[in-house]
Amino acid sequence: MKQRIFMYLFVFSILLVLFQYVNAKRVFEDMDNKLGVCKSQLETYKDSVKVLQNDFLEVSHFNLDRNEDAISYFEDEGYKVDELIPYIKDELYKLNEVKGEHPIIPYGASEGRKMMINTVKLLNHKWIIADFSDGEYWGEIFLTYEITKGSELKFNLVEYFLYPFD
Repeated sequence: MKQRIFMYLFVFSILLVLFQYVNAKRVFEDMDNKLGVCKSQLETYKDSVKVLQNDFLEVSHFNLDRNEDAISYFEDEGYKVDELIPYIKDELYKLNEVKGEHPIIPYGASEGRKMMINTVKLLNHKWIIADFSDGEYWGEIFLTYEITKGSELKFNLVEYFLYPFD
């Protein structure tokens, strides 16, 4: 009787070990497959990041923050660029608060509204591009700017357009 119990225990333990081996092998293969998928996704993501970095560099080419010559121009004039860029943008946004029609935007607004500058991008030490809208109509303007000897900021409208309304 003792022999049979040991025999059953032995067979049971062999079956248990066999079950554990098959299960562990299946889990290992599943994890290996997931690792392979993750590695391929990682390569895809790395390629996507490289494409996005190239796109970013291309898009930010005309940007005062990345234009060393324009930054050097302001530094040579004695300005702190970190303070000057927000100042220029703020001065342009302050023109939105002027009573009546906007002093730079050459279009009138629709009834009960006012044309306002929404987004400003400083291209270099002389040029700005901005978009404007009154909530119904919108367009873009191209400006030049200069800082006079008296530290006064002057904007000059060069080009503008209004998108057609459908």
